Amino acid sequence: MPRTAKPKKSRSVEQAVSYAVGHRIRIEILAALNERSYSSTELARIVRQPLSTVSHHIEELAASGLVEIARTERVRNIEQNFYRSFESSSLTDEEMAALPRADRQKLYAVGLQSAIAEALASLWAGKIADDPRAFTTWNWFNVDVQGREDIADEMARSWERMREIEVESTNRRAVSAEEPESIIVTYLGYPKSRASPHPASPEADS
Repeated sequence: MPRTAKPKKSRSVEQAVSYAVGHRIRIEILAALNERSYSSTELARIVRQPLSTVSHHIEELAASGLVEIARTERVRNIEQNFYRSFESSSLTDEEMAALPRADRQKLYAVGLQSAIAEALASLWAGKIADDPRAFTTWNWFNVDVQGREDIADEMARSWERMREIEVESTNRRAVSAEEPESIIVTYLGYPKSRASPHPASPEADS
């Protein structure tokens, strides 16, 4: 069973996410751990930083509770921990609603941590600016209860379409032998922290 490192500091889940994405080295570590589990030694090679520096950051991430120890292996007579990010939730709306609020907060925190880390890592690497089809817009929409439901349903439909596109692409690549490109698609739909007094959409003001 995966183990979470014993916390060294008392951080709330909100503080843990803010800490995790607050430093470039931690951002690069998180982006790597989104792919699979790695040891501190492997991560040091990936992010091109001294092992001591990476070990410090990974220990702090694990202590914050949003990165976990996937397994421990003996490598050259030394016990090495292999770390991984928590997997994003694939629960249905009904399953999510049935969870205690604290558990939902933790799942949303995990998703935000991964999404923000991937976005910032790509920004640091210049990948976003290199792609003229990159899409990073955002806005808020003032809607009623039915509008909120419609937005959630539309996001779910679009997400399923992304899965279909990947399958279609895989089938084409089986014929063309074209190398794939990894594209991050992030969906965030949530209540604004403060109610907006005016609609954000220009059309609504006309």
